[in-house]
Amino acid sequence: MSATAADLLDTAPCGVFSVDVATSQILYANAAAARITARSRETLVGMSVTDLFTVEFEPILAALMDVVSTSESDSPVGADAKLTIASDRRAAIAVSILANSLRTPEGAVTVTMTLHNETERHVREKDLVDARHNAEAAQDDAEAALDRSQDALGASEEARKQAEAEKTQVQILASTLQRTLLPPILSAPTGMNVAAHYHPASIDEVGGDFYDVFPLDKQTWGFFLGDVSGKGAGAAAVTSLTRYTLRAAAVFDRNPIAVLDNLNTVLHHEFHGDDPRFCTVVFGTITPGPDGAVVDLASGGHPPALRITHDAVVDFVDTTGGQLVGALAEPHFASASVTLRPGDVMAFYTDGLTEAIVGPGRTRFDDDGGLESFAARKGATTAPKIVDDLTSLLASFGDGLQDDVALLAFEVPRPEADS
Repeated sequence: MSATAADLLDTAPCGVFSVDVATSQILYANAAAARITARSRETLVGMSVTDLFTVEFEPILAALMDVVSTSESDSPVGADAKLTIASDRRAAIAVSILANSLRTPEGAVTVTMTLHNETERHVREKDLVDARHNAEAAQDDAEAALDRSQDALGASEEARKQAEAEKTQVQILASTLQRTLLPPILSAPTGMNVAAHYHPASIDEVGGDFYDVFPLDKQTWGFFLGDVSGKGAGAAAVTSLTRYTLRAAAVFDRNPIAVLDNLNTVLHHEFHGDDPRFCTVVFGTITPGPDGAVVDLASGGHPPALRITHDAVVDFVDTTGGQLVGALAEPHFASASVTLRPGDVMAFYTDGLTEAIVGPGRTRFDDDGGLESFAARKGATTAPKIVDDLTSLLASFGDGLQDDVALLAFEVPRPEADS
């Protein structure tokens, strides 16, 4: 019997709340939320959500609720906070809050709070490793039994089927979790085209690549694309925290350098110990105008954006010198400002593309300027076409593609008379 969406939400490893913005009362709490907060679900339901957080976060939470309840946009907004634990009011854990502006017929607003607990994350990772080892041990036992006796044939066949079923479940879990880390719909800036693609290197593991595009106000959009270190559940947790932090930081200060500084503070504080985590990321804003669009961006250790002009000139946006996000207490980030004219395209990508193995001696695709040459051969393009072309290129790498790849492209369309 397949699990329903409600069942999956109820048994999710991360805590989830549903809050009525009008009253601040918690309407629903899943099992993980009760475990992380050290409160029963019966206690959580009906209590004020402000009672869960430290005092200094209450005005930010109130402001967040106000933004959601008055916003005309369907895009989510978020913030970071510290959650108090019932058994020890002095203790607190970091959480990310993502508020959706979707309203019920009665006018209520659903607020989703995702709680991340590092201790539980390590336990889940260990459980996944143990499960894989157990599956491999079961396979070995089945093969040994087959060699010892023909009578064990039935048992070994059953063990093989079970191992296949477990592998399929792992793949389904990885695919489902990966989809939750990517936006289902991209909000294109006014008058522009946007296209994106995510290409997993393996169906057995959750990758750390991510992207998003979202409105900041009626004139300006925010976007980001990045790659978290590592794979699996640990990388997924960091990816989720990174996406929510970037969105929340952009709400309060949209300057790209300031947004990356905010993300660096969060990641360096949370993951600077025995399990360091970091990422490469580019964050920017796009402001469309009557003659094109202005793109202001900052890079933290990320490959430079590719620009193809309306007359097929190909170059890279210079953001060299930007350092990894989360690795250092005070890193340097590189910024740039670019004006896109009608017919211009700007494409972003993660390093799985440029570092794909394509030749003897582990030659990488972009060792000799392969990406620029590829774009030059394609000539003037559009956002959907450059993403389609790069997707076909990724498929041609075969086993040489050893890492996930995220693609994101923006285009200022040509006037219809010029198309």
